[in-house]
Amino acid sequence: MTDAPTGQGSSPEPQLTHLDAEGRVRMVDVGDKAVTTRTATAEGVFRTRPDVVTMVAGDSLGKADVLATARLAGIGAAKKTSELIPLCHQIPLNSVKVHFDLDDEAGEIHVKATAKTTGRTGVEMEALTAVSVAGLTLHDMVKAVDPLATMDGVRLAAKTGGKRGDWTRESEEATGNDDEVTRANTGPAALDSGRSGVVVVSSTAAAHGHREDTTGPAIEGWLLERGFSPVEVHVVADADIATAVTEHVRRSPAVLFTTGGTGVAPDDRTPEATAPHLELELPGVAEAMRARGLAATPTAAMSRGLAGFAGRTLVANLPGSTGGVRDGLAVLDDLLEHLLDVHAHGGEHR
Repeated sequence: MTDAPTGQGSSPEPQLTHLDAEGRVRMVDVGDKAVTTRTATAEGVFRTRPDVVTMVAGDSLGKADVLATARLAGIGAAKKTSELIPLCHQIPLNSVKVHFDLDDEAGEIHVKATAKTTGRTGVEMEALTAVSVAGLTLHDMVKAVDPLATMDGVRLAAKTGGKRGDWTRESEEATGNDDEVTRANTGPAALDSGRSGVVVVSSTAAAHGHREDTTGPAIEGWLLERGFSPVEVHVVADADIATAVTEHVRRSPAVLFTTGGTGVAPDDRTPEATAPHLELELPGVAEAMRARGLAATPTAAMSRGLAGFAGRTLVANLPGSTGGVRDGLAVLDDLLEHLLDVHAHGGEHR
């Protein structure tokens, strides 16, 4: 999917980018766009009967594995988006995730898909296609017992990356703003501090598309497995790490993990970006992560990563290597829930 141009001040109204000067359809040339990490989340609601949702949850329909089948269909459809929608670009997908929330009382299955790429154009259509085809597959799986089921409200929920930056439907609807220019400048919305997570990757090479980041997705998957949702991953150049940390600390997620920029190179500035925000430092956690890394490589001693609380947000600086991230997460695996619980309850050990 491509970004539509925006005007400012008295500039003309934004035009449809898929039309040429004569009004004929065309494929937009994105060759001059910057290569950035981009994500998009779409959502929709599959409406059926309460008893059908119960059967889906209990895997008691004639067609078994309903959710797994719908998930695979959504992922597969996202990968085929450029074949289904004529003017979409072929883009390399870093990941596609399809999630279902079942509400048996309302007879609804809420479908959410998040697509991610590192490229020159966005993945909105891939996320929307994943939700749409997952919903179609749900209908195929339940139509024998409820042919009246519907898939409603398929829409874009959020996007990150590209020249327009971060956008969420929630913040748009809260302001009632329908102006294209303001949409482009909307910053990230506040997060529910209960179980939300943000991962900030400090890597100039990854931010500019010169190499693929693997540490951010690794941390994201680790957090999702432990019940954190939503989890966002943001890749920034080393020079932008202070701005990124400040921006996301203000959103008050439950956890904010950084990766990269903890060494001794001139552009390694993650600890300096983190320190001003820590109201309660946890030096023992940082030392434990370093000690874990030392068992594998002596260069772990060079890490200057910090850990602590910024308000209610647990912040931890992890190294920029896959092994360093793995070691850091192994330490946090034993401490994370206890840290969050004790800090949230005023020091009470429960």
